[in-house]
Amino acid sequence: MTKPYPLKFQPEFKERVWGGRALEQFGLEIPEGHIGEGWMIGDHPNGTTKVVNGELAGKGLDEVREALGKEWFGTKGFSEKNGRFPLLIKLLDCNDDLSVQVHPTDEYEGLPKGELGKTEMWYVLDAKPDAKIIYGLKEGVDRAALAKAIEENRIMDELQEVPVQAGDTFYIPAGTVHALCAGVVVAEIQQNSDTTYRIYDYDRPGLDGKPRELHIEDSLNVIAYEGAGASRMKTDNAQPNEWLKLAESPYFIVEKGVVNAPWSLATSNESFVILVVCEGAGSLKWADGSIDFRSGECFLLPANLGEYTLDGSCTVLRSVAP
Repeated sequence: MTKPYPLKFQPEFKERVWGGRALEQFGLEIPEGHIGEGWMIGDHPNGTTKVVNGELAGKGLDEVREALGKEWFGTKGFSEKNGRFPLLIKLLDCNDDLSVQVHPTDEYEGLPKGELGKTEMWYVLDAKPDAKIIYGLKEGVDRAALAKAIEENRIMDELQEVPVQAGDTFYIPAGTVHALCAGVVVAEIQQNSDTTYRIYDYDRPGLDGKPRELHIEDSLNVIAYEGAGASRMKTDNAQPNEWLKLAESPYFIVEKGVVNAPWSLATSNESFVILVVCEGAGSLKWADGSIDFRSGECFLLPANLGEYTLDGSCTVLRSVAP
């Protein structure tokens, strides 16, 4: 029987028209091209990551999930809708502006079969001076006003722009209009979904030279015009070896921890733990071993791992299923 241990995966890299080469700063060997996304932990038809360490090396997350079930992933560690791993963990390099977009809820009738909605959160790993994001509609903008602005090609007049710095965090429930902009690198924790509705894309061609598809009607249908509960916060008040809660949703709880001394922790039988190393370096020790880590690395800790210790000088995000 396989003893539980922290799983590390080979990322699935995605070329995007807005991507660049910034993920190389984490020591990742990325392919040629405009690499916008590193799917670090994924169990989706469009990208399933494979284990690179230990006894399960070479197996996809889907295979591990099917073989080891709730003992490893926890009683809450599965999507109730499609049975897959409930979260998708990404690193994003925004060398250019992303499309203005919105994601549906699980209940939207237009979703592809078996696909989930997409509530997500961002933690800003790096941001150039004057970097910004688009984060919600301006106050009072309803469906009719937005539809008219889209028709008249002045949608940007109806959107809120927010400056960003490293360490900022943004909770983005489904229905929230948003866009990362140039010069930002983020860690993204999201529902296990690959459904995005584009509202506006700056009239630019895609990687194939053709205009990228827009999804105006779907976007207008799923936007939460009265707000979906989006929130943002600065996180520079995080105290050493204490968890600071960044986001809480029906799909994930995400916390930030600053490690500067040995920190004894434990998993529970309810949920796996995902650790994203945001900066610095350190080590992860458990009953049967230890592993060194550095910024940009992500680990899935089985629900039955039990006690573990973080050490070093680093900042990590911890995500669990609520």
